[in-house]
Amino acid sequence: MGRDTIPAVRSATSVPRWRSLLFVPAHVPRFVEKAHERGADGVILDLEDSVPQDRKDEARRQLPECVRKVGRKGASVLVRVNRGLRALAADLDVAVAAGVDALVLPKVDSAEWVLEVANAITELEHERNLVPGRIRFLAQIETPAALQRLAAIASAHPRMVAMALGPEDFSAAVGGTPEFDLLLAPNLAVLYAARAAGLVPLGFIGSIGEFSDISKLREATMYARRLGFAGALAIHPVQVAILNHAFSPGTGEIEWARRVVAAQKDAAGRGLWAFAIDGKMIDPPVVRRAHEILALAGSD
Repeated sequence: MGRDTIPAVRSATSVPRWRSLLFVPAHVPRFVEKAHERGADGVILDLEDSVPQDRKDEARRQLPECVRKVGRKGASVLVRVNRGLRALAADLDVAVAAGVDALVLPKVDSAEWVLEVANAITELEHERNLVPGRIRFLAQIETPAALQRLAAIASAHPRMVAMALGPEDFSAAVGGTPEFDLLLAPNLAVLYAARAAGLVPLGFIGSIGEFSDISKLREATMYARRLGFAGALAIHPVQVAILNHAFSPGTGEIEWARRVVAAQKDAAGRGLWAFAIDGKMIDPPVVRRAHEILALAGSD
C-alpha cells in the first residue's frame, strides 16, 4: 500500500457521534480554556474565519496547547484550516499532530481538492510517525458550484467522515440571506450525498449565527433530526445543550423502538416479516430505524 492511500473500508464503528461541534477561535485563550466544559461532542479549533489575518500565526503557535486543553474530557478535537494554499500549508504543518481527530475543510468545491489535502496529510503522517488515516475530514459545502459535485466530494477519500452546508457563506455566494426557503434544498442535497456515502450529515435549516433565539434554534434542530441530520455545528456555548438534546432520542422514541424490536423478534419466530403495532404496519425499514434509535441511546 502506497503512502498516499489508506484503507478504503469505512467501518460503522469508525463513524463518530457528533451531535454538537463547537467552534472556538484558536487565538483566544479564555475561550479555549473553557471549551472542554461546554459538553460538546467535539470542539473545532478555528484557524479560519474567526481569526483575524494578523492573528493567524499566533493561533498556529498556540494550536498544540489548544489541542491538549479542549480534549481534556474526551471530546473530539477538530481543526478548521484555511482554503488558500499558503495558509493551508502553514495550517497543516501544525494541525497534523497527535490528538487531532479531524480537519474541517472550508469551501470544498471538488473531489480533487480533497485528494490533494489528503495526500499532503498522508506525507506528514508518514514523516511524523503518526497513525496513518487517523485524521478525518469534515467538508463544508459553501458554494453553489459544489452542489453539482456532492457525490464526488463525499466519496473522494476514506478520510471523509462528515459533511455540512455552510449557511452563511452559501447564502452570500448566491446573493441571498440565510433563510429557510433558500437553505432547505441545499441542506437536503448535502444530507442525501452524505447518507449515500456513509458520512455523518450535519446541519439544520437556518443561520448558525442566530444563537440568541433559543426557541427558534430548538425548533430548527428538532426539525433537522426528523429530516435525517445527525448533529450540527455551534458558534456559541449556549447552542450546545440544545443540539445535544435535539439530536438524541427521547424517552418516547426509545420506548417505541424497544416495543418494535421486541415485536419483530416475536414476529420472526412466527415467520412474519411485517406486523402491526398500534394500528400501524411495521416492516424491515421501520425495524431498522428502531435499531438505530436504540443504538443512539446506547440500548441496542
